Amino acid sequence: MQLSNTEGIPGKEITAFYGVVSGSTVRAKHAGRDLMASLKNIFGGELKGYTELLSESRDEAIRRMTEQARQLGANAVVNVRFSTSSVAAGAAEIYVYGTAVTVE
Repeated sequence: MQLSNTEGIPGKEITAFYGVVSGSTVRAKHAGRDLMASLKNIFGGELKGYTELLSESRDEAIRRMTEQARQLGANAVVNVRFSTSSVAAGAAEIYVYGTAVTVE
């Protein structure tokens, strides 16, 4: 599955259009990560626990979106975009969407 944040795939022609596909996941913060984040707020530095959490969340949302595109018969998703939102205290949604197409 080819993914692009542009309207097409360079060197490829869109031959079929399937519409918007999306994937999302909602993740909650971990108490251990919160403790380390508090310490980093004092001393500074990357919040690696949160970086990993966001990376895993993006990967899962992309996996769900590409699976939806595959089920439609697509081999690419163009105009891919990400969005985040707070769902509840300590929980956030990662949402990814794009246009499922076939390219040749």
